[in-house]
Amino acid sequence: MKIKRNFIPQDLKIKNKEDILPFLIELKDRKINSVEDLKKWWTDKSETEAFLEENMAWRYIKMTCNTEDEKLAEDFNFFVKEIEPLVSEYSDIFDGKLLETKFLNDLDREKYDIAIRKVKRSKELFRKENIPLFSELQQKEREFGVISGAMTVTYKDEEMTLQKAGNFLKDTDRNIRKEIFELIHERRVKDTEKLDSLLSDLIEKRQKVAENADFDNYRDYMHKALKRFDYDIDDVILFHNAIKETVVPLADEIDEKRKQKLGYDALKPYDTSVDPDLKPALKPFNDGNELIEKAIEVFTKVRPQYGEYLKIMKENNYLDLNSRKGKAPGGYNYPLYESNIPFIFMNATGNQRDLETMMHEGGHAVHSFLSSNLELVDFKELPSEVAELASMSMELISSEYWDVFYDNKDDLKRAKRTHLEGVINVLPWIATVDKFQHLLYLNPHHTTEERVKLWEQTAKEFGSSVVDWSGYEKYYSKLWQKQMHIFEVPFYYIEYGIAQLGAVAIWRNFKNNPEKALDDYENALKLGYSKSIPEIYKTAGIEFNFDKEYISELMDFVKTELDKL
Repeated sequence: MKIKRNFIPQDLKIKNKEDILPFLIELKDRKINSVEDLKKWWTDKSETEAFLEENMAWRYIKMTCNTEDEKLAEDFNFFVKEIEPLVSEYSDIFDGKLLETKFLNDLDREKYDIAIRKVKRSKELFRKENIPLFSELQQKEREFGVISGAMTVTYKDEEMTLQKAGNFLKDTDRNIRKEIFELIHERRVKDTEKLDSLLSDLIEKRQKVAENADFDNYRDYMHKALKRFDYDIDDVILFHNAIKETVVPLADEIDEKRKQKLGYDALKPYDTSVDPDLKPALKPFNDGNELIEKAIEVFTKVRPQYGEYLKIMKENNYLDLNSRKGKAPGGYNYPLYESNIPFIFMNATGNQRDLETMMHEGGHAVHSFLSSNLELVDFKELPSEVAELASMSMELISSEYWDVFYDNKDDLKRAKRTHLEGVINVLPWIATVDKFQHLLYLNPHHTTEERVKLWEQTAKEFGSSVVDWSGYEKYYSKLWQKQMHIFEVPFYYIEYGIAQLGAVAIWRNFKNNPEKALDDYENALKLGYSKSIPEIYKTAGIEFNFDKEYISELMDFVKTELDKL
């Protein structure tokens, strides 16, 4: 499974810059006298990138698995401070070397064009003065995980993570939900100033990065840096407006039905997770071991090969699923281009959302395996609109087999209903987070008080008109602080919304013709990023489209499926 190196020694370890420097210099100085030389050079460059990226990946994985281990943080910071700046400098040299070679036009342009346009964009945006800023930013960004990972509450004499405490928000006793809700948010309030200060620092540095690259603001810079070739900022704004017009009313309808079923005068924020019929919280599994075993069974039912992929990850210990103190929040699938086995990290506590997260990250893992045979890292590094299409589609497709987790038919219906309501509810939240970031970076010198106003006006625009936050205004004004993407991966969020629409379309195809839909899905994932996003979506049998009419059509389908439950 692991790729054999031909350029970098098998036993090379990175303890200092000198360990990798000779290979970077060799690539820089190597003569390219033919198109074959160019292909060989690009292959060796790709091998070097895979080696470096996996080295960095393991440092990040180990650090997020245990944020309390200072040695792991030091190992990560060493790479960020010492190795990444060197790699950034040489990457720009390599980009120039590639673009200047007279043999570039002799390459198969259908095969290499997407990779070449990425190289051109990187070259266009590179500024040497941004290298130390990127290093500083990476170190600052990881502070969010440290701060969040240390957040715990004590309930009934048990100290627990906020993720675990969140399970009590599904309790049928409203007083318990209220108590837990307040405990969680009061704990968050303790770090409000710390997180505000962190974001202010990040915004200042990010604005400097943008200015160094000749942009007025970081939003416009990031749209280019994220290599969004197939849509522009105006399209993103159209997406915001379409969500407001087509999805927000649907989300309000779900909340109103919930309020009526519960029979409350006011639907409070601690009433939004409990079962509307006041049934006990769904418990699809007990621990991480049971989660992976059942996930393997579900994926095998989708396609046997997908189950085999998860088995490989389990056998090689490429999974860390349980929530615990000192572990960074959230979940991710980290592709590893040398091992060719991805790593899944999450914070499972046994609830329905954890099941959905496992299906989501498992979809990413399937994608990693299916695209692992592509010969260059440039072909494997995915745009998020494609990566999230794989994961979100797997959530919906796999739901057809969740009887593995639920032998009770009523519980199975509840799980599917909860998931589909989540599909609807997540789109306004995505639009909220994305538009909020637009406002932050278009006004980078705002005060923390002005930031609250920017958040409140955005949250009210897309948020529920039914949920009553009165009495909890101080919590509401800082809800954005729980969103990891704002701190660690700015502007990487709208892609979830675009991909969610694509996933609904794939699921609709699956309901009509399962085998053809899976064939199309698989053929799209095997492309990696060797084609444009619209071409990949077309291969998947769907449209790359997020205008109002299309979103309305897809939401009507979701609502029809929801009504069946």
